[in-house]
Amino acid sequence: MSSQLALPLKLQDHAVFESFHAAGNDALFAFLTELSQASEGPGCFVWGAPATGKTHLLQAVCERVGDQSVYLPFEQVFVAGAGVLQGLAGRRFVCLDDIHLVTGKQEWEVALFALHNQIADHDGILIVSSNAPPRESGIELADLESRASRLPVFQTQELAENDRIQALRLRARHRGLELPDDTATYMLTRSRRDMGSLYQLLDRLDTEALIAKRRLTIPFVRDVIGRS
Repeated sequence: MSSQLALPLKLQDHAVFESFHAAGNDALFAFLTELSQASEGPGCFVWGAPATGKTHLLQAVCERVGDQSVYLPFEQVFVAGAGVLQGLAGRRFVCLDDIHLVTGKQEWEVALFALHNQIADHDGILIVSSNAPPRESGIELADLESRASRLPVFQTQELAENDRIQALRLRARHRGLELPDDTATYMLTRSRRDMGSLYQLLDRLDTEALIAKRRLTIPFVRDVIGRS
């Protein structure tokens, strides 16, 4: 599903609520799923370390509500300039990912404050992600910081080891793959342990397994990793 911007932005096909393992983030998961269904109420400010599910959840909201939403990852649109924010308030849900990448920059902060006001005027819903809570995200415009701080704030939590295994298995099932526990455990011992890296490895295993017509056994995974 493409975003509604005239930019080459695309939601990741795996980034849906059904493929998100919510352990440790149950309150945030429940809040966003209910918000997506009700399509009313306050948005929220989501912060946490990299690879803790922020992007996944913002995109899951957009996938769930469809054309009512727009997803904007600042990592990709920063080069386009602050003018990219114009017109976004026409969508019911506005999801801004990695806002810390543009805070402290006057042009962006002024545009963000204007967008925040426009969303409020239209009774829209703003969902923001960052690497730090509102008052520590580097926002210099006091009015913008005040508005951001009024949103419900959630911190994403890293998964425990057993939950990483379950998250990998859930992602695999969503892709039509069977990932045994022992294979998932092996992946954790032979790869970087952050979920971003583990999911990248799973993506590669999916491709390699399809080509080789193999199951995700430990010997197969060992062979793929060995060729990395």
